[in-house]
Amino acid sequence: MAESVELPGRLAILPFRNKVLLPGAFIRIRCTSHSSVKLVEQELWQREEKGLIGILPVRDAAEMTSMDSVLSQGVGSESGERSSKVQISTSDSHKVDGKSHPEVIHWHKRGVAARALHLSRGVEKPSGRVTYIVVLEGLCRFNVEELSTRGPYCTAKISSLEMTKAEMEQVEQDPDFVTLSRQFKATAMELISVLEQKQKTGGRIKVLLETLPLHKLADIFVASFEMSLEEQLSMLDSVDPKVRLSKATELVDRHLQSIRVAEKITQKVEGQLSKSQKEFLLRQQMRAIKEELGDNDDDEDDLAALERKMQSAGMPSNIWKHAQRELRRLKKMQPQQPGYNSSRVYLELLADLPWQKASEEQELDLKAAKDRLDCDHYGLAKVKQRIIEYLAVRKLKPDARGPVLCFVGPPGVGKTSLASSIAAALGRKFVRISLGGVKDEADIRGHRRTYIGSMPGRLIDGLKRVGVCNPVMLLDEIDKTGSDVRGDPASALLEVLDPEQNKSFNDHYLNVPYDLSKVIFVATANRVQPIPPPLLDRMEVIELPGYTAEEKLRIAMQHLIPRVLDQHGLNSEYLQIPEATVKLVIQRYTREAGVRNLERNLAALARAAAVRVAEQDQAVSVSKDVHKLASPLLDNRLAEGAEMEMEVLPMGVNNNEISTAFKISSRLVVDEAMLEKILGPPRFDDREAADRVATPGVSVGLVWTNFGGEVQFVEATAMIGNGELHLTGQLGDVIKESAKIALTWVRARAADLKLAPAEEKNVLQGRDIHIHFPAGAVPKDGPSAGVTLVTALVSLFSQKCVRADTAMTGEMTLRGLVLPVGGIKDKILAAHRHGIKRVILPERNLKDLVEVPASVLSNLEILLAKRMEDVLEQAFDGVSPWRQLSKL
Repeated sequence: MAESVELPGRLAILPFRNKVLLPGAFIRIRCTSHSSVKLVEQELWQREEKGLIGILPVRDAAEMTSMDSVLSQGVGSESGERSSKVQISTSDSHKVDGKSHPEVIHWHKRGVAARALHLSRGVEKPSGRVTYIVVLEGLCRFNVEELSTRGPYCTAKISSLEMTKAEMEQVEQDPDFVTLSRQFKATAMELISVLEQKQKTGGRIKVLLETLPLHKLADIFVASFEMSLEEQLSMLDSVDPKVRLSKATELVDRHLQSIRVAEKITQKVEGQLSKSQKEFLLRQQMRAIKEELGDNDDDEDDLAALERKMQSAGMPSNIWKHAQRELRRLKKMQPQQPGYNSSRVYLELLADLPWQKASEEQELDLKAAKDRLDCDHYGLAKVKQRIIEYLAVRKLKPDARGPVLCFVGPPGVGKTSLASSIAAALGRKFVRISLGGVKDEADIRGHRRTYIGSMPGRLIDGLKRVGVCNPVMLLDEIDKTGSDVRGDPASALLEVLDPEQNKSFNDHYLNVPYDLSKVIFVATANRVQPIPPPLLDRMEVIELPGYTAEEKLRIAMQHLIPRVLDQHGLNSEYLQIPEATVKLVIQRYTREAGVRNLERNLAALARAAAVRVAEQDQAVSVSKDVHKLASPLLDNRLAEGAEMEMEVLPMGVNNNEISTAFKISSRLVVDEAMLEKILGPPRFDDREAADRVATPGVSVGLVWTNFGGEVQFVEATAMIGNGELHLTGQLGDVIKESAKIALTWVRARAADLKLAPAEEKNVLQGRDIHIHFPAGAVPKDGPSAGVTLVTALVSLFSQKCVRADTAMTGEMTLRGLVLPVGGIKDKILAAHRHGIKRVILPERNLKDLVEVPASVLSNLEILLAKRMEDVLEQAFDGVSPWRQLSKL
């Protein structure tokens, strides 16, 4: 430590970001940035004598707090140089978060002059960049009077903050300073004694404590402690020796207390470890004593029961060896040891899994299976035939590796119940695995046992719950699995659904192969597109497009109404819903592919009837002295003038008898007026298409969605503009390109189609076109709206209305060819539900009409189109001149 140092009037400044160097402290830094390298070269490396530089703390603008010691305004700007708030880019070892771009930093007002004790120069390869390693010693504090720049680095006009020898002698005679010195020395000696016991190093520090002045030793002591930046800056700003000693005493005492607390915790932990070792020895002695007496404790009884359960589980030989090894390891562990419970749970899982236990299949009766399918499901002839074929193959060859059936269709068409019917026909147990929203591969393969809270995958857990190794397992919503950083569940299912691989399925938690080849897998999905192609290749897709209105009526009468009445505690004596009313519900309140909304509306009718019956029950009092009581019905809305007979029931009557004890002489029959009162005004109207196509520029298209086919209106309008095309309605890229193709085709054939006078070649001259796809909140994409877009544009330009009873679908090329599209059956069913009478289809989709029910085709006029001119000729009323000049 040097004695007094004479500082020059100006020093080169090296910024220390969020760090402070105190006098007497040493620090080693590596300079790599351009500014710091130039500073070291010019101020330290090229000078023969030992050069001095200033170390000034700086803070990021984001971390800046309201501190009195931070320069918030420029200091000394007489020479027109920069103020103290400057921008600087540094890449030294003290920069924070690796920032290397220029940013505003705030300079502290006080710093420390430093002397270089060691310099070494290096060159990085292959960049050739020069770097310096500098060892600095803090000398004394200074105050910044003015901050300016010299080339790439900063310099500062400074004034020393060190006291003269006379001033220091006067301070040392102050009684307060003497008291603080004794207190600091005592605390420091106590800290040194503690460190000497722990680290056997303290002799050199004792020598410094005896020789150096205490106000200088305070900086050296504090610099070796872990402190916050605010505490370091506060120590740097302590110019007064008394203040410095007071703060240093506080920091040393705090460090001493933290060491004592850590020692106390260590002693406590060591004591607990000794106690655990003692308990272990005592338990071993107790176990030996009980073995001599022939007495066993409860834990050993449980382990013995677990071992017997494992022996009866029927594990394969290689897995039994693995289980025995785990059991021997568990017996050597104490219940208090970490890992005891996890090992025990793992062995219980091995014992509970059905390694060989299988449900006995009944003798397959195909006629009974067909009757069961017809009883459970109405319609779906093609799907039922495929299931019967599947069951026939299983009957002829029980060990056949049949394909994995994947039922694809909108919600509410009976996909899950079909899988349950397959299990009932085979006489096997049924287990459902829901995959909707699964994004973690561990849900399929399980978590490894090294993780806390690990558990087996859903497949192994489902087999454990069902208790047999050959169930019918439904993989529900297989199209709704996702992938993220936790893996890809769809890829994990590849091994499950491959008959060549699932013989030895490896669950990460189980960590032993399990045979899944006896499991019959059935999958369901709403769409095929999200399923990865490798996974889709392992399944046979069976599409369930939806139901017609006639099929919905039969399903409601045979299945939904009896189920709804049973769920609400009613029967046909209380509520009757005629076929005509069910037809109204189907036409006016539901237009879905499935029957879930239909069941909800029927449930609403049942709830209204339940309320009226319950009110009627409460309106009639029961007398214990009479067996029969007749009274007028109080609720005239239910049945005017009706009477109810009530009986005094014995106490032993069960609930079902009580619920049917009250007889209503006039049951509730739902008519059209009551339907609208309960369900509200009709949601759908058959005149919707006629009303919306009443003006030119509107056409009716057919689209496919996750919920089946839908009718899509396309609206086009013109306005004053510069020939631009505007598209709205949450459209995807494909449908936007279809709109551009449609507009280009119409503009190219405007004269042929007589959409513009001969002298006007541009139909967009002075106007913009806006095309909208309602509803605007539903995302839309796909190429099948091409012909619909052209029809809407031709209707707009020609001011002719499209026929209200006509809908269309098809992709269009730039040359006017109409290409085939998918989902024909769903789209035709949607047109039938909406009351459309004529449907324009691509000619190459003629083969897809085989799947459409004959009852639907008999009510529709199917029009086939090969070119766009065919579509236009059939979409408008009257004789069309549009084919006369058409050319390929």
